[in-house]
Amino acid sequence: MILGPLLALVTFLVLGPLDQGASSMGLRLVLLTDLVYVLVVAALVLGSVARLIAARRAKSAGSRLHLRLTGAFAMLALIPTVTVAVFAALTVNIGLEGWFSDRVRNVVGTSLAAAQAYENEQRQDLVEDARDLARALEEARRVDVFVADGDLLAQGQAVIQRGLREAFLIDGTGQIRARGEGSYLFNFEEPTAEQIAQAAASENGVVIIEDWANNEFRALLRMPSSLDRYLYVSRDVDGEILALLDDTQETVRLYQQLESERGRVLFEFGLLYLGFAVILILAAIWTGLWFAERLSGPVGRLTGAAQRVGAGDLDVRVTEEQGDDEIAMLGRYFNQMTRQLKGQRETLLENTRQIERRRRLFDSVLSSVTSGVVGLDADGRIAFVNRSAERLLDWHEDRQALDLAVAVPEFGPLFAELKNSPSQVAQRDIKVTRQGRLENLLVRMSTRQTEDGRLEGYVVAFDDVTDLVSAQRMAAWGDVARRIAHEIKNPLTPIQLSAERIKRKFSREVADSEKLDQLTDVIVRQTGDLRRIVDEFSKFARMPEPDRQAQDLVDVLRDAVVLQRQGQPGVDIAAELPDAPIAAEIDATMIGQALTNLIKNAGEAIESLQKEGAPEGHVPRIEVSLTQDAGRAEIRIADNGIGLPEDRARLFEPYVTTRAEGTGLGLPIVKKIIEEHGGTLVLEDAPVFAGATDHFGAMAVIRLPLSPVT
Repeated sequence: MILGPLLALVTFLVLGPLDQGASSMGLRLVLLTDLVYVLVVAALVLGSVARLIAARRAKSAGSRLHLRLTGAFAMLALIPTVTVAVFAALTVNIGLEGWFSDRVRNVVGTSLAAAQAYENEQRQDLVEDARDLARALEEARRVDVFVADGDLLAQGQAVIQRGLREAFLIDGTGQIRARGEGSYLFNFEEPTAEQIAQAAASENGVVIIEDWANNEFRALLRMPSSLDRYLYVSRDVDGEILALLDDTQETVRLYQQLESERGRVLFEFGLLYLGFAVILILAAIWTGLWFAERLSGPVGRLTGAAQRVGAGDLDVRVTEEQGDDEIAMLGRYFNQMTRQLKGQRETLLENTRQIERRRRLFDSVLSSVTSGVVGLDADGRIAFVNRSAERLLDWHEDRQALDLAVAVPEFGPLFAELKNSPSQVAQRDIKVTRQGRLENLLVRMSTRQTEDGRLEGYVVAFDDVTDLVSAQRMAAWGDVARRIAHEIKNPLTPIQLSAERIKRKFSREVADSEKLDQLTDVIVRQTGDLRRIVDEFSKFARMPEPDRQAQDLVDVLRDAVVLQRQGQPGVDIAAELPDAPIAAEIDATMIGQALTNLIKNAGEAIESLQKEGAPEGHVPRIEVSLTQDAGRAEIRIADNGIGLPEDRARLFEPYVTTRAEGTGLGLPIVKKIIEEHGGTLVLEDAPVFAGATDHFGAMAVIRLPLSPVT
């Protein structure tokens, strides 16, 4: 952070003028140091910014604040830098415009012209003096062709003294052949071969040699009348004027160079300022990153810790900063808060665990009882249902939050009675139909109240007493059947015998014997019917123990089908029986009686449908099938008759029948026979037969345990 501004200051001090600093070794070293600094800081800044952006994308805690603070510091450094850059560029440009204005350009040009005019004047004077001396010497040689070079040069001494300092006659090799007065050898500067060759090649030209070191101009020209002679003269020039001339020329050259390189100067200045700006901006950004880290670090840690607390981790702690500022106090308060929350949560968890243990105990108790239990809130909506209630009410979906009167309409009147009654308990025997079966439920409802007597809800408990009621009815009817059989069976035989004797004895003596025969036949026939009813009562009251023996169930069922085919010729009885025998420990007589009764009932159901009006295209049909699976045999006897009533469960009760001429003991006896063999009998809706549309008959399903095949 400190190195950046320090390098900028050192660079400015070492730089100096723009046109001289480029060749300075110190400046190059400083600029190289600046470049290394910029690269290092830029790499650090880019790495930090990349980490910030990655943290921001990952939604890390504190990353947004960190990024904002860094951006704010960068903008604080960038805005003044750009502003100063604009004003500096304008200032430099205006300054350069002043330097390279037309007036300055005219002054520089005039100074150069004046200096060049003085130089040209000195050169012109030297040329004229040299030519005058050369003409004088040529004139003297024409007068005396054999005059010596020294004498010849002595004759032109007057011309030499007029404006020349020295005069020499030299040959083509530069050797002195004659010298004038005041012309000394130690001051002689031998012309170069190129200068001599240039003078020899010129007809009337004069070669001017400028000697700025000795403050003199020299002229070299060939003597026309001599084959190998050159006049070599010199003239003194004012040294200060020559120095001013050099300075003027150098100044003009530098001015023209700067004017031609004006763009480069501006570029170098801009590049230099850009370097300063980059150094300062990077230093500011790095400072911002450092400061933002110091400021947003605790905030980010607090945010991350708060997120973990929100996720349920109350063991998290933040590093407490030193000092008494708000951030340090916030960290301490946060740790104190998490400790308190952890203690409170542990207390709540312990209370929750106790409540959960009690609830599980309550649920296990309610789940284990056979009675159905339904809990209601104060508004009568279902809040709890145990498994027995779901089973008894045949619920296969969630009934939570439903009104009891909607979920179980049969319970509605009793619940309304409880709510409108001052009593806290209501009880009633309610009949509920589920899956075609009428169930007797003993329902008891009571209120639930808080300690202060406020209504909290209701409890509905009920038991299925269908089997109990059925057993009571069966027991009662069994006792009635025994009494009836005992009381009626005894006089039946004397009545029948008496009627037969009357018929034999008085049929010949009575005038209307035919009428007597009819009456006595009626007595005998009705007595037989009463005997049949008494026999059924006896069978129902005293069901004999089955004589179980290994029998082929296929043969037993086939015999029953053959018998009923003969007894019901108008019904198509189809049997689907396996070819292999199915052995079972059964009483063949009792099972045959049960199967015959069921097939007979199926035919009577078809007859009842035809009496009421069978659908168009109805074909009377009974389908009998026998299958074996998992050690049990299943017999299905289905018909397309009138079907089952809604209260199909009561068909197994004694003296319940759908036919006027029925006794109501057939199905109870069949059910008793099947149950005595360890099996079950169920009445279901038969599937639609082939060729029918949507008519459903009845189907009896018998399941019997099998014995191993021997």
